[in-house]
Amino acid sequence: MRILVDYRPALVQRTGVGEYMHNLVRAFTRQPEASGDEVMVFTSSWKDRPGAGLSGELGASVIDRRVPVRILNWLWHRCEWPPVETLGARADIVHAAHPLLIPSRTAARVVTVHDLFFLTHREFTRAEIRRDYAALAPLHARRAHAVVVNSKYTKSLVHATFGVDEQRIHVCSPGRPEWAELGHAPNVPAGGYILFIGTLEPRKNVGALLDAYSRLLDRRRDVPALVLAGRATPDARAWLERLSTPPLAGRARHVGYVSDKEAIYRGARLVIVPSLDEGFGMPVLEAMAAGVPVIAADRGALPEVLGDAGILVNPGNADEFAAAVERMITDDAFARRCAESGLERARLFSWSCAAASLRVAYETALDIRRQQTSDKSKRRRRWITGRPTATAPEVSPTATSHEESRERDRHAAV
Repeated sequence: MRILVDYRPALVQRTGVGEYMHNLVRAFTRQPEASGDEVMVFTSSWKDRPGAGLSGELGASVIDRRVPVRILNWLWHRCEWPPVETLGARADIVHAAHPLLIPSRTAARVVTVHDLFFLTHREFTRAEIRRDYAALAPLHARRAHAVVVNSKYTKSLVHATFGVDEQRIHVCSPGRPEWAELGHAPNVPAGGYILFIGTLEPRKNVGALLDAYSRLLDRRRDVPALVLAGRATPDARAWLERLSTPPLAGRARHVGYVSDKEAIYRGARLVIVPSLDEGFGMPVLEAMAAGVPVIAADRGALPEVLGDAGILVNPGNADEFAAAVERMITDDAFARRCAESGLERARLFSWSCAAASLRVAYETALDIRRQQTSDKSKRRRRWITGRPTATAPEVSPTATSHEESRERDRHAAV
């Protein structure tokens, strides 16, 4: 198979989506079954270029084009042009890192759905995600030859919300990180801090975390420091301003994007994930794999990932969060039990399993594409000869050409 994977989210400062795509490609090319495949990753940016060692690290060739991401996305999303073939990428399969299809003349097309937050909380989204995702993702998912998701929770949402056949939705859950030092025993340092790690955006519900931490400070002074690690979006301004005023001043700090994740987890006594929704929740898995106890919201896929290896709380209840943190920092035996359970649970998640599921997704997509091409050829011959030609039934519930045309016309007018 010749496979082209959209690598643009991983080009600089890899966060959730970028980290996922990076590790998924690397795991896929390391499979023995991939020895006969040609894997390519596609990047585009006006100013950022891939590192010199990227091809070797991924086991894939790199196709890099000096095209601004925003312009290319506008053309791909709104006009479904240009096809990747015109950018020098010829492939049997084109895999988008997001829910919207990448145009191609002949390839089977795969999309990736990480969550449906852009539908359920559109008011918290920005730029092209707000402009395009809610309007186009349902149709694109139905047209895709395969849909890759990161959890059973996300699969159920895509099936129920978008109407995609479950047989075309493939769960490729992330694997646990292989830390250099952490992961062999519980990591619950006595002087450790409370850690939040992730992009500071509305979905992450950092305000509720700050509320809970403030309430805890009001009733006791032996509370560990709070560290917020991750890139701050414009929506985080109010949260960052709170860090400089009592009671948070001097007790909580923002350290920005962190490239050395193992170092930041090493100093944590516990990790807290208060998100309103998560398609997976990578910090939960990373913390468990590091032996750090976890408190997470009982929303989205977080219960699926954490299981009974930590504490699940209502993300809208600051008192519940405060009580959970207080128990973790005062009951050492309980915290260690959570850490031990987390280490055991993290072993259930592997990138090799994700890569194997991805191979099934690609093979399924290619089979569907070939069947559709064959049926189209039979219909053309029937039209030319005027004689009936047997065709196979529809393999997948892709949108009709009329539905596609109406959707493009409606969206182009937005």
